[in-house]
Amino acid sequence: MRPPKSPKALPRTLSPDETARLLETSIDPDDPQELRDQAMFELFYSSGLRLAELAELDVDALTDIGGGEVRVHGKRDKERVVPVGSKARQALAAWMARRAELARPEEKALFVGARGRRIAHGIIQQRLSRRALLAGLPSHVHPHMLRHSFASHVLQSSGDLRAVQEMLGHASIASTQVYTHLDFQHLAQVYDTAHPRAKRK
Repeated sequence: MRPPKSPKALPRTLSPDETARLLETSIDPDDPQELRDQAMFELFYSSGLRLAELAELDVDALTDIGGGEVRVHGKRDKERVVPVGSKARQALAAWMARRAELARPEEKALFVGARGRRIAHGIIQQRLSRRALLAGLPSHVHPHMLRHSFASHVLQSSGDLRAVQEMLGHASIASTQVYTHLDFQHLAQVYDTAHPRAKRK
């Protein structure tokens, strides 16, 4: 007989307030690296991208950015179109205005590192950890946490699991259903706080 499977750990997320603190931490508008970071972090949270998806974006992925969309190549090279919110579009425009100061002339990557080439995954993680500390958050904030936060917050607001599945690029709805547990945790907290017969004495 096989032992029962351990329950899957729920993904860690930031609260909406913590996410706002992270994204609204003041940056130096004259530093192209900080403008790049702001665009990356806004895009992570706005569109629920995986780390690899964001790092692999080329400049031409922004063809439809005026319409609030970006084209992403996900797992198994499946293309999907994801929405991009106004804050992320503003951050991307600010970065694109200064990108040439860091990028090599022939470089296609949307986000580049200090040497002008496509930015490495580890650098994105380091920059996000740095920003988290500046925002007074734990340094273990990682890119996938922003993806989880995106999914959890959209589900809390809309209740539309299928839409979240499409935006995340999940092949199976089962992968997305983990966020319903996070949503239930949120509902349980609201219930415990608000229901007169649930309040602890």
